[in-house]
This record gives sequence, structure tokens and C-alpha cells, in this order.
Amino acid sequence: MCILKNPNIVQIQRNSPGYPARLLDLYDPPNSLYIYGDIRLLNIPAIAIVGSRIASPEGVKNAHYFAQALSAEGYLIISGLARGIDGAAHLGALGPNRDHPTIAVCGTGLDIVYPSEHLGLAQAIGSAGLLVSELASGSGPKAWHFPRRNRIIAALSLGILVVEAAERSGSLITARLGYELGREIFAIPGSIHNPLKRGCHQLLQQGAKLVQSPQDILEELPKCQKTSFKAI
Repeated sequence: MCILKNPNIVQIQRNSPGYPARLLDLYDPPNSLYIYGDIRLLNIPAIAIVGSRIASPEGVKNAHYFAQALSAEGYLIISGLARGIDGAAHLGALGPNRDHPTIAVCGTGLDIVYPSEHLGLAQAIGSAGLLVSELASGSGPKAWHFPRRNRIIAALSLGILVVEAAERSGSLITARLGYELGREIFAIPGSIHNPLKRGCHQLLQQGAKLVQSPQDILEELPKCQKTSFKAI
């Protein structure tokens, strides 16, 4: 756990003009959100990229590649700032200069970075993109925070890509919530002998779209008008 120094945190209420309409699809939308960064990013079409915290090198590479490619097509990348796939997705979206936006939905208050090794990543996201939480400052990481964080990730997204997931993975919770909300669900397949692919294969058996390239995702989503993120 690490402290983010002097973040400019803004609180928005459910009835505020800036509150994202997609969250109202939830049966229990947050009463308020805490925001650090550019609130206007909440209105840009977004794709969630999620997966295992203990990711394989291939999974990290895939998350980075898909995030970078989909971001280049005008979609905002959302993830949960966790180790592994989440971190790789944020880095891919940020780009080599770490100046392209991405949204991190946190399972802590925005003044607390978890995991602590993502302090620099959180700072870059807050500068170029947006950190979001329903938890007030000073709220540390608790086990029950993360499933609730996942519902926000699912609701904010048009589609959810699961890169790697074990059979009992929080990413499957995100995908299930996304399915219930009518979001598109995508999964990258792999070896039947790889335990980190069993969750993806389970999703595919349940009707998720098998993904081999970013184009497979783009074909299923409304064509996104490319946004000059620096100009919004």
C-alpha cells in the first residue's frame, strides 16, 4: 500500500451532470464517485481489459498489445490497476510516452495506491487519464472492495476482454456482471493445459466471442469515432 500525494480528488453524486449514465444500468449504482483526472473521459466509449494478477509473459504481452491497438481506434481502456493483466493493459493504453488516457477503477480510496508498486502507474493515469473509486480517501484494500470495483468496470464498458483467468478469478465476476448488463464479452483462448486459460475457455463455452486479434473485437462493437484525447 502506498500513498498518492496531494491528488486533486473530486466527488460527484449520482444526480450530478457528470455522473456516467452507464453506471445507472447497475441495480446498485454508487451513490457517489471519487474522481482524479479528467471527468470528461467517462463519456468516451470504453472497453475493459481484465485478467489474472499472476499473469504469464504471453498474457502480459497480449494485454499490452490489445490495449494499445484498441486505444488507437478511439476506445478508452478500463481496468482495475491490479498486478498482471490490469497493469499491462493500462501501460499499453498509456503508450510509450505515458500520455494517452486510460481509466483505472480502484478498490481503495484514491489517495491509497494498491498494489504499492503501481504508484508510478497511478500517477501517470491520474495525469493523462482518470482514477475512479466509490470509496472515500483513507479506504484501504479490503477483500470485499474488489468485487464491487469489478461491477463499476463492467458497467462503464461497452465490452469486456478477458485475457487470462483461472477457474475462480475475479475477472470472471467482471465478465458475468458485464453479461448481465448486456455488454459484449470476449476471451482469448489458449492451451487446454494452461490453468490461466481455463476461465477464458469457460467463458467461450458460455458464449463469449473468441478473440485472436483486436479486429475481432472491433467487428462486434459500434464503430467508434476516433477521439483526439488531448483535445477534449
